[in-house]
Order: sequence, then C-alpha cells, then structure tokens
Amino acid sequence: MTGPNGVGKTNLLEALHVGSQGFSPRTRAEPRLVRFGETAARVRLAGEEARTPFETEVDVEPSAPKRIRLNGALLAGGDELRLRLSALAFTPDRLAVVKGGPIVRRAYLDRMLGRLFPARAKLPSEYGRALSQRNAALRRVRVGESSRDALEPWTEQVAVLGAELDRSRAELATALAPGFSEHAEGLGLAGSEIVYAEEGLTTADLAGRLDRDIERGTTGLGPHLRDAAITAAGRDLRAFGSQGEQRTAVLALVLAEAELLAERRGEPPLLLLDDVFSELDSTRGEALVARLPAGGQTVVTATEQPAALRPDLVVSVTPGQARAA
Repeated sequence: MTGPNGVGKTNLLEALHVGSQGFSPRTRAEPRLVRFGETAARVRLAGEEARTPFETEVDVEPSAPKRIRLNGALLAGGDELRLRLSALAFTPDRLAVVKGGPIVRRAYLDRMLGRLFPARAKLPSEYGRALSQRNAALRRVRVGESSRDALEPWTEQVAVLGAELDRSRAELATALAPGFSEHAEGLGLAGSEIVYAEEGLTTADLAGRLDRDIERGTTGLGPHLRDAAITAAGRDLRAFGSQGEQRTAVLALVLAEAELLAERRGEPPLLLLDDVFSELDSTRGEALVARLPAGGQTVVTATEQPAALRPDLVVSVTPGQARAA
C-alpha cells in the first residue's frame, strides 16, 4: 500500500490484524479503534487459509464486549480466532519488544507461545490468576485475616504453573534463536541472540521467602519477574543498541517467528509490515525481501513503492479510499 503520510495506510494494516487476530497490534485500549464521532467499529475480512475459505467479522463498541465471528459463528474470544488464522505485524510500536522493559518481552513471549503451541495458549493467564490469588492470600495473612495454611493451595498452583510457564518460554526461545540469529545476520546485525534461561519454580523456593512475601503482600519469585535477553555481539540491545539495530532485531524476530509458524502449521502467516523500508538502505531492503516467507501473503505500507520490492499488487491509499494503482 502506498500513499502520503497520514492518509490511513497504517489504519488499513491495523484493520487486517484486528480482522485476523481479534486485537490491534498498536493499542490494547480498544475503544480507540472506533472513529471519532461514531458509536462502533466493524472489520470484515474474507480470504483463504490452507486453501479453505474463511470470513471474519469483529465488532468493537466502547460500551459493550467485543464480538468476533468466524464464518458466521460467534467465538468466545480472540484465542479461538488465532487458533485458526495466523498473522504477524511489524509496526514502529513493536520496537518496544527490544527497547521496552521486561514486561513487554514477557508479554511478547507469552503471545508467541499461544501461536506456536496452541495447547499452552492459556498457560500465562492461568499462572496470572493463581498468582493473583496467592498475592491476595498473602495480604490477608499480613493483616491477620487468614492463616499461613490457607496459602498452601495457591503456593502449589503458582509453583506448578510457574515452572511450566518458565519451561515453555525457554523452549520457545530455544526454537526461535537459530532463525533470529540467521535473519539478523542477513539484515546486517551480526552475533545476535535471544536467550531465556529456565530457572524453574518449586514450593520450596516460595517457602524460602515466605516471610518477605507476607511482609510485602506480593510473590517475589517466579516467571512474572523474568526477562529475555536480546543481544548483538554481547551487547544488550535495549541499553546499548541504536534505533536501527533495535529495528533490525524486531524484524528478525518477526521473520523467525513466521518460519516457525509455517513449519508447525504448514502455512505461512499473513505478514503485515508497516513503513518497514523507510530506514533500510537498498542492500538491507533487498535482503529483507529475499527473506519474506515463500508462498505467503505480505502486506507492506510505504509512502512510495520501495525499489527492492516488486509487488503483485499496489494499492494506492488516499483519505477515505484504497484502490489498485
């Protein structure tokens, strides 16, 4: 898609992601998806996944729960849609995966976990619920409203689910690492690595700091406090990477994840790349094009058609309109 800045290219890309994944890649404040002056927003998509036709419809209203339909059937939530359709997005906001704090990388790994290992999709939220219950129980013990014995069931759940989540994240990072390093190298970022070292979690670990946890009213150990290291030549890219290096690292992550999805699902994901060529020189632009998944569909936005790209279709975007150029 091509067109001047501010005409709606990113909005169209965002709509493709909402229609295929059930959420925006740019914001979790869903009322912001509704146009100013309107009461609701709707995205409809039609296409094919693994040669099977599909239609989706996502309705967003600020005062009502989001509604997602696949082939006319109302789904319980976005997880069901993502089990059927796969899409990955690169937007400038995604740089937070590298330059943001640990919570951003944890959320990124947990979303990827659901895409690559569907049976474990609910593991992060299950751990989060058990953790919240244990923290609430810790605060009750602190103010004398409950006994330490009441903590034991929640401690057991946090330990079991936490160890499984920690192990799953480490497995995911290990699967992702070779592709990430290879793609980053091809895009000019040598010696790149992503590492999540499994530490595990046991009831004994939690018991060893119980007094501190009661004093603070929160669980001070577990995967909710962990981080993944994203480095290049031994440098932490969050602290010591340039904007260009951080951008390249995120691109390499998206490409590596796309490869894993294609291997596990037998179909490349839809790739949505927003303004991805604006900071790439011609050599890196050509390297990126060469690394796009074969047989899949990639949608790119740019103010002008990138020299490295020979698209099957160019869509010209003007305010309120998008048409084949």
